[in-house]
Amino acid sequence: MAWGTFGVLVTVAAWWAFTHAAAGGSTMIAAFRPEQLPGAVGSLLERGVVVQDAVTSLWRLLGGLLLATAIGVPLGLVIGSWQRVRWASAPVVQFLRMVSPLSWAPVAVALFGVGSAPVVFLVAAAAVWPITLNTAAGVAALDPAHLRVARTLGASPFERLLTVVFPSIRPYVMTGVRLALGISWVVLVPAEMLGVSTGLGYEILNARDRLAYDEMLVVILVIGLLGIALDALAQRLLRERVVRT
Repeated sequence: MAWGTFGVLVTVAAWWAFTHAAAGGSTMIAAFRPEQLPGAVGSLLERGVVVQDAVTSLWRLLGGLLLATAIGVPLGLVIGSWQRVRWASAPVVQFLRMVSPLSWAPVAVALFGVGSAPVVFLVAAAAVWPITLNTAAGVAALDPAHLRVARTLGASPFERLLTVVFPSIRPYVMTGVRLALGISWVVLVPAEMLGVSTGLGYEILNARDRLAYDEMLVVILVIGLLGIALDALAQRLLRERVVRT
C-alpha cells in the first residue's frame, strides 16, 4: 500500500510538471492540469451526469457480459466435450476472435438501430470468446474417471453435468469472465460513441464538443477508476470461488 501510494504521488507530480511545462498556448493541455480537476468535478456533479452515465455504462456492461456468458458457456461445453468439434471449430473461432469487436459496429447499428442494444451487442462480441475458450479448456482438462464414476453410480447426463462438469470447470469459467470483463470495459467506451446520448463514452464526446477538456479528463479518470474497481471485484469473487471449490 505504501509503495502504491508513492507511485501515485510520483505520477501526479509528473503529470503536474508536464502539463505546466508543455501547456504553452494549448488550452487543452492547460485544462488537463491537476488543479483544474476540483472545478470540473463540481461542474459535472452539479449537472448530475457522471453518476447517471456511470450507472448506464455499467448496466450495458452487465447486459453484454450476461449475453456473452449465456452463449459462451454452452458453446465452450460443446467444443470442449468432443475433440472432432474442437478441431472443426478451431479455424472459425480463431478467425472470429481476432476480428476487432468494433468492426461489427456498422452491422450492430444496422441490425439494432441506435441506443443501448448495439452497445450491448458489441460488448457481448468482445466478451464471448474468452468465456468460450476458457470453458472449453476446463472441459478438456476434466478427468474422464470422474465422469465414469458418476455414470457407474447411475447419474444421468444432466446430473453428471451438474455434479461433475460444472463444479470442475467453474474456476475456468470465472477466469474467462474476468478476462472478458477487462476486454468489455475497454470496448464499451468507444461503443458508446455510436449515436447514444448517455454513458461515459458519450460524455467524453459531449465534453470535447463543448471544449470542456477538464471535464473530459474527469470522465477519463472515472473510467479508469471504475475499471480498477471492477477488476478488483472480479479477482475477489474468483478467489472466493476457488477457495470454496
